[in-house]
Amino acid sequence: MNTLDKLKTKYPNASVWSFGDSPELADELVALVVNGRKTASCSSLKSYLSEDLIKIGGINIILNGAKEPKCVIRTTALKLIKFNEVTEEFARKEGEGDLSLDFWRAGHKDFFTREGCFSDDMELVAEEFELIEVI
Repeated sequence: MNTLDKLKTKYPNASVWSFGDSPELADELVALVVNGRKTASCSSLKSYLSEDLIKIGGINIILNGAKEPKCVIRTTALKLIKFNEVTEEFARKEGEGDLSLDFWRAGHKDFFTREGCFSDDMELVAEEFELIEVI
């Protein structure tokens, strides 16, 4: 039994996914989670509704860019917020770059533009989570 299968047995209702939209971004973001710097993430409402829905209390097995499990997180909070209403505090919880709101806005504008849905007032699903296990 491989590592992912063992984790699915240990966490039978867990969702399995990776952060970002490229292997490189998945590696970068999961590393931030593993080292404790990243405790939040967000997705467009459109993307959230089209995928397996993350829920409060839900367990998530997070993969790296090679689709290997690297950690397990538990969702502790979900909030609907507009892109232009994201706070400095939430940007810091995302753990990216210099932790500033300006860095967060630039990086997420690029990401949501690649996703084809960026607008300054787009709705986001903001997730906060806790690290349960490092693989």
